[in-house]
Amino acid sequence: MDLFSRSWAALLAAVAELPDADFARPSGCTGWLVRDLVCHLVIDAQDVLITLVTPAETEPTRDAVTYWDIVEAPTGEDPLDALIVRLAAAYEEPGLLKFHLDDVGSAAGRAAGLADPAARVATRGQVLTAGDYLSAYVLEWTLHHLDLIAHLPDAAEPPAEGLARSRELLERIAGAAFPPSFSDKDALLIGTGRRAPSEAEKAELGESAAKLPLVLG
Repeated sequence: MDLFSRSWAALLAAVAELPDADFARPSGCTGWLVRDLVCHLVIDAQDVLITLVTPAETEPTRDAVTYWDIVEAPTGEDPLDALIVRLAAAYEEPGLLKFHLDDVGSAAGRAAGLADPAARVATRGQVLTAGDYLSAYVLEWTLHHLDLIAHLPDAAEPPAEGLARSRELLERIAGAAFPPSFSDKDALLIGTGRRAPSEAEKAELGESAAKLPLVLG
């Protein structure tokens, strides 16, 4: 729960500190500008708020690892992806988008801090404990923080503990560990297809290279 809060606070701070001009730069999400990614984060924050106030009475069906599904790589034809691009453009001024994210994002952070980790919540047709749900989102925040700064070398990186936890989750999803020589950041970027491995990295990955990337949905 605490790591969720730290990862989310770091991501919100990174967005707040961006100059307006950076919103028109590419992000690490294929086909999305930084402004599109930030708009997606607004929707993510709304999802967190909705989930935390959607109690479930049945036993959990997923945990922080099995929350994630392996899906096909995005093609750019998904209606929701297209909607996000249109919504982001409608803000026109980056300041309005920053304000909305700070407003909804701060509320999501407060709700997470007040949540009972053992409480069961429902989302996407599944049931998790609130603790597992928020743990799963550490991976979401960390990957999107990396997406945010992919082409912004001066922007702050995600917290080291968030990178380490996200690597652990991704390795458990993959069912295999990344080579020890890989930094946590490189393991996440290569593992999710955000960066292609070098020939030397492919050699270190061995048979695992054929199973990558892991596209999470």
